[in-house]
Amino acid sequence: MSAGESQGNGVYQPPADAEPGDWQPDMENALDEPDLDDTLDTGYSPPDRPRAVTRHGTTAGEQREGETLDQRLAQEEPEPDPSAAADGGSEASPDEDLGEPVATGRDDRGEDVTADPGGDRSTAGRERAGRMTAPEEQRPVRHISVVARDAGIDGGAASAEEAAVHVIETEDEGRGGA
Repeated sequence: MSAGESQGNGVYQPPADAEPGDWQPDMENALDEPDLDDTLDTGYSPPDRPRAVTRHGTTAGEQREGETLDQRLAQEEPEPDPSAAADGGSEASPDEDLGEPVATGRDDRGEDVTADPGGDRSTAGRERAGRMTAPEEQRPVRHISVVARDAGIDGGAASAEEAAVHVIETEDEGRGGA
């Protein structure tokens, strides 16, 4: 060992011939939350709407005044019913979970007011599709068609591409199926 070369305690030094991957910590075994990598891979897209700009306390004067208990109770949002999803009911959209009205594309009389005046369902479906997953059973590929099932909307955190997929009923399905 030369005088210009410093050496620490050998316990804390990586072996000289070791690859970097051999001595770097594995993130799966690190002391953090389990499945943290899965959460980061999944991601979350927040809804594009203002949340609290109309609520009390957005200005300095309102913050100094404070708010009454009645005002705070009026802002509470009900918890979603976990038994409704467990009973096989459809998942509620994020807007329904927040107690906010959902835009249905219909006016008070029930008439369609979307941008499709003729109601041509062949251009775009009215119902949003969920996540497409491959069926569990393995089928032999006999033709070019792809078989998938609708797994439902995954918590409403779909990408723009997934949210753009809509269900289009064919004429046979609209008449009760063939």
